[in-house]
Amino acid sequence: MSEVIIETRDLSKQFVRDEFTVNALVGVSLEIHKGEFVTLMGPSGSGKSTLLHLIAAMDRPSDGQIRVLGHDLRELSEKEISHWRNEHVGFIFQQFNLIPVLTALENVELPLKLTNLKKPERLEHATTALKLVGLGDRLSHFPRQLSGGQEQRVAIARAIVTDPALILADEPTGNLDAASAQEVLTVLSRLNKEYGKTIVMVTHDPHAARFATKVHHLEKGELVAEGMQPA
Repeated sequence: MSEVIIETRDLSKQFVRDEFTVNALVGVSLEIHKGEFVTLMGPSGSGKSTLLHLIAAMDRPSDGQIRVLGHDLRELSEKEISHWRNEHVGFIFQQFNLIPVLTALENVELPLKLTNLKKPERLEHATTALKLVGLGDRLSHFPRQLSGGQEQRVAIARAIVTDPALILADEPTGNLDAASAQEVLTVLSRLNKEYGKTIVMVTHDPHAARFATKVHHLEKGELVAEGMQPA
């Protein structure tokens, strides 16, 4: 069995809204191994996006343990978390979050500005990432000149341009038509199978889940079942 790169033990997250406490996650324990393509499924409010955000260290747990890529996330400072995330994690949002006044190439280059790479090297890496997602002919296009599926593929290129060990995707096909969703899922599957990227994807779409190697189901903040996908 490959190494465990995400491990949670009795992980819980509570939010206080007005005078009420909302249990977003309750005692979640799971392991995700290197090279897996895992989906987190469940209805709205089941805690799947909360769990993804905890894995990305975009939020802090209320209780329990969480280790990702060998780091205990509860022990890292905000500065350490920011550096860790920039170096090791690529995040794909449902909203593409592209900057309208930048070209596809410039959008993908952005994360590399936090590195020590010179501009020619940054542009070379960004070009390679866009070619990998099938957009080598759209380098100079602005977001408004792209379809929704192409915009999301630019967002994927931006997420992978730093060569992260872990790719996290929150409903990446939620705003796409069926054909565009298929393109995005095919790219993610290729990143997993051909490049060995570990992917954790939140989705409510059973069709999207079929691209994964393992499925975890959440209900009311609890992990209720998991199942292997057919090869």
